[in-house]
Amino acid sequence: MSDMISIIIPAYNAADYLAQTIESVLNQTYSDFELILIDDGSTDRTREIIKDYQCKDARIKYFYKENGGVSSARNLGLQKATGDFVSFLDSDDLWDRYVIAYIREVYKSS
Repeated sequence: MSDMISIIIPAYNAADYLAQTIESVLNQTYSDFELILIDDGSTDRTREIIKDYQCKDARIKYFYKENGGVSSARNLGLQKATGDFVSFLDSDDLWDRYVIAYIREVYKSS
C-alpha cells in the first residue's frame, strides 16, 4: 500500500482565501497526496486560482460542476479520488504542516 491520501476541497466563490488554503496543503511534510479541488459553480476567480496552482504542481486535480452544494461537491471528489485514504478540507481552512502525516498515522493505526 502506498498510503496516498486524497484531499478533497469543495470551493464556491472562494477566490478571496483559496490560495492560502492550497498553500497550506502544498506545504505539508508528508507529500504523497493528491489535492482534488471541486469548483461548485463559482462565478469569481476560483477557477483561475486553481488552474494557476495546477500548472505548478501535478498533484492538483481540478473539476468543475454546476452549483449543487457542498455535499454534492464532496461526493464528486470521492468519485475522483484515487488515494488509499481520504480527507476533506474546506476552502477557507488552513492546515498545520504536519496534518497529513498525522492523518496517515491515525488511519494506519486503526
